[in-house]
Amino acid sequence: MPRLLGVDIPNDKSAATSLTYLYGVGHKTARDLCHKAGIDPIRTARDLAEDELGRLAALLERDYVVEGMLRRQLQQSVTRLRDIKCYRGLRHRHGLPVRGQRTRTNARTRKGPKKTVAGKKGVKDLR
Repeated sequence: MPRLLGVDIPNDKSAATSLTYLYGVGHKTARDLCHKAGIDPIRTARDLAEDELGRLAALLERDYVVEGMLRRQLQQSVTRLRDIKCYRGLRHRHGLPVRGQRTRTNARTRKGPKKTVAGKKGVKDLR
């Protein structure tokens, strides 16, 4: 398996598809990288030579923010929002949706599994 920036990319997939295994590289960016490096995007990653991998790594480090640096930037952005106690920061802190989605129903991904709260007894139960 070829390694790029500390990530193993799959052998059997095309070069463009294999590049999407890097955090921060999507399909369009992967195709652009292949074009800039002079690599056929359809070739399998197994067929890439060492110098081609080196060109890809150099392009990624020079022109793109990917993997650890991107994760660090995102984490710092969220931490900054939390520290200044803005609305978005408070939503991050409480684990609620940040971008204006409704929370009365849905939002289970952010809120986690349902926590059942015991309701009041009905009028019929008091008799």
